[in-house]
Amino acid sequence: MVADTDEVEISCDDVFELLDSYVELEARGEDVARLLPLVKKHLERCMDCREEFEALRRIIQASPG
Repeated sequence: MVADTDEVEISCDDVFELLDSYVELEARGEDVARLLPLVKKHLERCMDCREEFEALRRIIQASPG
């Protein structure tokens, strides 16, 4: 796990604060990897945050227009 760390990382609390924006940007087709690379990398590594992301993504996708 330690070998899978970077010099600059973002915490779960920080990710939760940005998650709404991240999902909305993704839903609009924006390049979230370029706009919020630390969030994207965190979501690839943290299953708890990933689960929150997936749940929010499903809600946004199910919302009309």
